[in-house]
Amino acid sequence: MKHPKKVSKHIINWINTYLENSKINGLVVGVSGGIDSALTSTLCAETGKKLICIEMPIKQEDAQISRAKKHIEWLKSKYSNVTSVLINLDNTYNTFVDSLPKSESDKHDLSLANTRSRLRMVTLYYFAALNNFIVAGTGNKVEDFGIGFYTKYGDGGVDISPNCRFIKI
Repeated sequence: MKHPKKVSKHIINWINTYLENSKINGLVVGVSGGIDSALTSTLCAETGKKLICIEMPIKQEDAQISRAKKHIEWLKSKYSNVTSVLINLDNTYNTFVDSLPKSESDKHDLSLANTRSRLRMVTLYYFAALNNFIVAGTGNKVEDFGIGFYTKYGDGGVDISPNCRFIKI
């Protein structure tokens, strides 16, 4: 990218204009420990508007959880508009899985992976509705807007997508 500061400023201004025109109080972002959620949450923090970073582990590796925690702590140390919530969804997910009938389908594992994404989406929208905020998605150009690698009504269920023009290299 030739002008990262200029691009960042454009996105931050776009988010602020969107919030002001919509009479919305702030943003909610799910922080997973990955680069996409780190970029989205940082851009949202840069707006100066209230931001809730939500960590929602479901069967995640310790390293990923650790990266999410470190990033959120960094954001909170740098931006006074950032708060965070940890919602461990393991028990919710396990209760759901245990209540399902047994399945031998070859689509069983994929269906459960999509369920995890949808549980996170429901959690993000709970906090968004509670605070008159919107959900900022973390999808990038290639995964979400190129090959369509997202879960419908899951991680693709967002109000705005600040990363939609970026690719991972």
